Amino acid sequence: MTESFRRDGEYEQYTNPYQGAPVNPEWPPPPTQPPAPQPVTVEPGTTVWPAQTQVAGGDGNGGGGGGTAVMTAVAAGPAPSPKKRARGPFALLAAVAIVAAAIGGGTAYGIQELTGNDTVASSSTSTNVVPSSARGTVSGVAKAVSPSIVEINATLSNGSSTGSGVIITGNGEIITNNHVIAGASSIKVSTSDGKEYTAKVVGTDSKKDLALIKLENASGLTPATLGNSDGVQVGDQVVAIGSPEGLTGTVTSGIVSALNRDVTVSTDESQGQQQQQGGGGWPFEFGGQQFNGDTGSSTTTYKALQTDASLNPGNSGGALIDMNGNIVGINSAMYSAADSTSSSNPGSVGLGFAIPINTVKADLATLRAGGSDN
Repeated sequence: MTESFRRDGEYEQYTNPYQGAPVNPEWPPPPTQPPAPQPVTVEPGTTVWPAQTQVAGGDGNGGGGGGTAVMTAVAAGPAPSPKKRARGPFALLAAVAIVAAAIGGGTAYGIQELTGNDTVASSSTSTNVVPSSARGTVSGVAKAVSPSIVEINATLSNGSSTGSGVIITGNGEIITNNHVIAGASSIKVSTSDGKEYTAKVVGTDSKKDLALIKLENASGLTPATLGNSDGVQVGDQVVAIGSPEGLTGTVTSGIVSALNRDVTVSTDESQGQQQQQGGGGWPFEFGGQQFNGDTGSSTTTYKALQTDASLNPGNSGGALIDMNGNIVGINSAMYSAADSTSSSNPGSVGLGFAIPINTVKADLATLRAGGSDN
């Protein structure tokens, strides 16, 4: 606000022409130095200086005397409205965008944290499937991903096979291991909500131990989010979901123990049938040693993720999941300490293997076209 007076001492002094004139002795002497006026704040942003009256010698009529000055405070007008600042998430998003120009990949993660949008890709190129309030927890991963995991029951010529699968499309495309459905005459699939479907084989790739099946008359299913297994590191926490021993929707957790393990599995259909009937795990070879039986003469080797998450017979074809809810592997083999001559199976000892999801994604087109085995 513009002031309407001059403070004492701010500008040049003037001479009082009446200085030294006779003074009526009945008048009280004027103060030698009037007190400086003090500002008064009437509202935030508005300051008013009060009126000041100075009395000096004059003609006795109260007016016209050069020594008398009366100053009236200027009426305070409405205070100018302060400029409104942008507030709320939009201002924060703008700040994030500016910072992102400098730091690159962290942008999407920052926006996701501010808006709560759980489908924005993070800087690790994975998608946050788990709600932010439960992110990083096993329970959060289980709740978010379990609807995308199914139990598979295959009827064989001389028995049956039980395994797991991962829904990848809403109309019922499911990825599983080839050894789960190899030689099946019919396939039944149970979803997490208890519904049962009949499935047909679309394509198989025994060299990668992968198969694609399709549910009949299915729609509105919850597809899983396929992550990026190239970003997985040793020590990362993971969750496994499957149907070990027919226990649908079983959840276990652990870490990634190693990367790029050369795991050799059988491509012979009869080997898989024998193992499934006996209740043992699918036979595999690692480091020149045979586990869970004999892999036979027809084998294939692939690079696998090793995990200590508990896997048991029936977990085959199920999901290995990161803590954001992305599928990073298809569980395919586990070491069982049961003696080959024993009918009992003591279960997992923390040595499980999964096919990296990037291998699966690279093979999808082939599987949809009927697979490499045709």
